Amino acid sequence: MPFITALYLVFLAAPIALLLVGSFGESWSNTLLPQGFTGRWYLQIWEDPTFRRAFLVSFQVMAATCVLNIVVGYPLAYAIYATKHARLRFVARLAALMPIAAPELVLAFGFILAFSSDTLPWLGSFWLLVAAHLVLTLPYTVTTLVADMQQLRLADYERIAASLGSGFAARQRDVALPLVSTSLTSALLTVAALSIGEFQMSNLIAGFLSRTYPVVLLQAFYGATGFACAATVVLLVLATVASIASSLTARFADLARAG
Repeated sequence: MPFITALYLVFLAAPIALLLVGSFGESWSNTLLPQGFTGRWYLQIWEDPTFRRAFLVSFQVMAATCVLNIVVGYPLAYAIYATKHARLRFVARLAALMPIAAPELVLAFGFILAFSSDTLPWLGSFWLLVAAHLVLTLPYTVTTLVADMQQLRLADYERIAASLGSGFAARQRDVALPLVSTSLTSALLTVAALSIGEFQMSNLIAGFLSRTYPVVLLQAFYGATGFACAATVVLLVLATVASIASSLTARFADLARAG
């Protein structure tokens, strides 16, 4: 069993290690490892206006997606948690999780059909791309918040606050939001990691001026291998940092509650 686990970890880590090594290789063609050593590929990424623009677009899309996950995700999660109708809660949770079950290709074709018409000519626009990222990431925010509300027994705290004369808006501001703030932060960091790395749907619906970093990254593999490896490493670092931050936030929250 340990041997199988170790073999799996090697299989998982080997491509990432080769990308890292290749990003510093002078040349890499028909050999197991690259030849020479250079850091110029990272400098070229920074100097390339196409990659700089794509990098900026990715961060703008990510930021807008995170904001919309708060604006849409928290009320939806609260409504699912607070409803007293079990069937309605089940249907709402099922609808919220559908984007995870549906292949991204199907969702992308749906966006293309719906928003390339004369009535809704929004295909290729920045905000349609943000909407697509919202659809893909919202289930993670909703699931995280609903689970945390249940674990924290939010309804009990709200009943206490209501018995002291606190209205709905005050309960949201002073009780509900502070209680779930850590899990909301963790969910948003996960959303950020997913948005930064999302490719399949973005590749199909993004316009020329709203291409994200992963979409432009695909083009790099038609050129110098070292440049493509360096560009991929940058994307991996961004997604990894967001994922680690999300895990640490959730971990610290668990330790705080246990203490």
